[in-house]
Amino acid sequence: MAGAFEGVRIIDLTRGLAGSMACMNLADHGADVVRVRPPGDASQDAHPGFITWNRNKTVVELDLRTPPGLQAARGLIATAAAAVFDTNPGELERLGLDSTTLCAANPALLHAWLPPYGREGRWSQLPANDALLSAITGVAFLQFSYEDRPTQLVTPQATYGQAMIATAAIGAGLYERMQSGRGQGLVVSGLHGVSAVESGGAIRAGETFRLGTNSSRGGIPNYRLYQCADGAWFFLGTLTPQFFIKALEVTDLMDIITMPGIDGDFTNLLRPENMAPVAARLDARFAEKPREEWMRLLGEAGVPKGPVGTREEWFAGETVAANNMRIEMSHPTLGTVTMPGVSVKLSDTPGSVRHFALPARLEELPQAGAAPAPGANRAAGRGPLAGVRVLDLGAFIAGTFAPTILSNFGADVVKIESPEGDAFRTYGLIFIGNNRGKRSLALDLKSPEGRELFYDLVRESDVVLDNYRLGVRERLGIDYATLARINPRIISCSVTGYGPEGPLAPDPGFDPLVQARSGMMAAQGGDDEPVFHQLPVNDTATAIMAAFGMIAALHARERTGRGQNVETCLANQSILCQSGELTRYEGRPANPPGGRDCLGVGALQRFYECADGEWLGMAASAPAHFQQLATALAHPEWAGRMTAEQALTEPVTGRLAEDIAAALGAIPRDEALDRLLAHGVPAAPALRLEQVFTDPFLAANGFLEDYDHPLFGPITGVRGYGEWSRTPGGFPCRAPLVGEHSAEILREYGIPDGRIEALIAAGVVKQG
Repeated sequence: MAGAFEGVRIIDLTRGLAGSMACMNLADHGADVVRVRPPGDASQDAHPGFITWNRNKTVVELDLRTPPGLQAARGLIATAAAAVFDTNPGELERLGLDSTTLCAANPALLHAWLPPYGREGRWSQLPANDALLSAITGVAFLQFSYEDRPTQLVTPQATYGQAMIATAAIGAGLYERMQSGRGQGLVVSGLHGVSAVESGGAIRAGETFRLGTNSSRGGIPNYRLYQCADGAWFFLGTLTPQFFIKALEVTDLMDIITMPGIDGDFTNLLRPENMAPVAARLDARFAEKPREEWMRLLGEAGVPKGPVGTREEWFAGETVAANNMRIEMSHPTLGTVTMPGVSVKLSDTPGSVRHFALPARLEELPQAGAAPAPGANRAAGRGPLAGVRVLDLGAFIAGTFAPTILSNFGADVVKIESPEGDAFRTYGLIFIGNNRGKRSLALDLKSPEGRELFYDLVRESDVVLDNYRLGVRERLGIDYATLARINPRIISCSVTGYGPEGPLAPDPGFDPLVQARSGMMAAQGGDDEPVFHQLPVNDTATAIMAAFGMIAALHARERTGRGQNVETCLANQSILCQSGELTRYEGRPANPPGGRDCLGVGALQRFYECADGEWLGMAASAPAHFQQLATALAHPEWAGRMTAEQALTEPVTGRLAEDIAAALGAIPRDEALDRLLAHGVPAAPALRLEQVFTDPFLAANGFLEDYDHPLFGPITGVRGYGEWSRTPGGFPCRAPLVGEHSAEILREYGIPDGRIEALIAAGVVKQG
């Protein structure tokens, strides 16, 4: 069966991870992706991940520094639906490959630009680097750690976030183009990537914002890493009161819930003064028995838990195999290569891995399909998904954040929740950040009247999303087969923890449980204890890729006229978000090591504290950077002590790192940055979260925006996940209160007032 983007040609002129991975996702789902690279370019060969990120593509060599090469590139772009770039600001304008120039020559072209940081400002000119992106956006300081200092993630999660949200945004632009016949410019910067993965973290209510924690194990006792008697670790994932009470029963610690200060109220666990004493009680209890015994006892009680394992164990295991997320192929020079599979499953237009990157000459490329006829029947709307109706049955993050993305891209999203509300509302600002742009309908789906009302909504909708556990959709009568009988054009998306098959399929899946099982925590901790990622890596990645899956299905529906079932899970994204690290072949380079409160991966690529107590991140990755660093810090003797190549391999805590730390520790941060950047050494400030809200660079690039909430007052949160020139997106509203819009929504869907009143009176519908 053809993929969702079959017949869509995309020209990939990117060089870095984000653009290459975004184009890979589109190629996996059928797009004809032609990668353009300079002749003899080997810049991607050093990183094993590009073997995966360039799969399913055709590769042609063009020298854009020459007039013939540039002219050939423009001719190739003229055959395409989309062209994707990732240069720093100014470079495309110099080459005449900017959106204004190319879209004027090709009115049906979607021009996608993925700058590493932002459109403008000092840091926008830095070379792409995940640690620097994490530094200037507060991600590094938000990471759970023991010391009050920034932490470098050893997997590039901010950049993976940019890749995934760019995939969804490009897909949305292609969907709109298919309807309107017109192209436009699209920008998905590194800041947009961070916005997508930190919607619940980069948020402030008045002067209240998310605080870090003095531990890498996690900040709240019911959602935290614990060590057992045999030294093995596991994550306790009791995010809801029901699960936590079960854990207390298993551990014979029910008295915790009645401790002074908690007083029987689960929400009091989240109070700072209560977290440490409760965690200490649980620490002591879990240290009494080996992990295997605790896993058995907690498992029998249905308590969510995740044993900490390694990447290798997870990638080779049954869950990954059951989801077809491990693929072996024979490479012409590397032999057997093992790589991740396709993380989003579409029932009618499935994606596939067909081949490694295939070299070709320009004249050998097949003719591209005709561009859509200009003047089609769609006017520009609030975003590329304007007119799309989405019913959101999701909760927590992995499910409900996916429709938030669709709302930011222009869709009309109705959050359908029980009259009691989404249980994740307990967590305040994180809930608000992950639920913007929606209206709320409080509905009892378990009642016959509620189910019939839901069916009436399905008849008038385009997409339904849920993240119920396995089998719940069928019990409620809202599985895809049932919905398709009601509306053959409906797209149903199901998000689960571990997929529909395999040994873990029935288990509840929370993000850190999958962090633990998949080796993310162990890799970040290195030889020290495992580390809980503050970024909800698998939650946000699953939401983003679910959003892409729904967009891909919408695009396919324009061709087929039919809806389809879309499935993905946290387990799949645990592989996608380690795709570079999990691409395996004999002799591949080792992945960078982690460690407790990891400052970096080497002396020249790490965080350093300056004289004023502020921190900066340095990303010196080329031999020339070492001599430039020695000159900038007035220590030319460093360059006489070792070669530049040796300096690049110096450890994060060795003599060179100590010398650099001493030199930078004697200089205020702003002066240090001036010296480093003036000499061509890539560096940027590491901002604390409170600094993010006042930083001029982030403000100039529109990273945040202000709005009001009736319960929390003035809110500052991320602005969006992409910018289109002709169909600008954005959030139409704040996160809703429970049932705030119930009657309004039902009227819009054609439900008579008399029926609405009767449903409210019967308690089937709640009007907030």
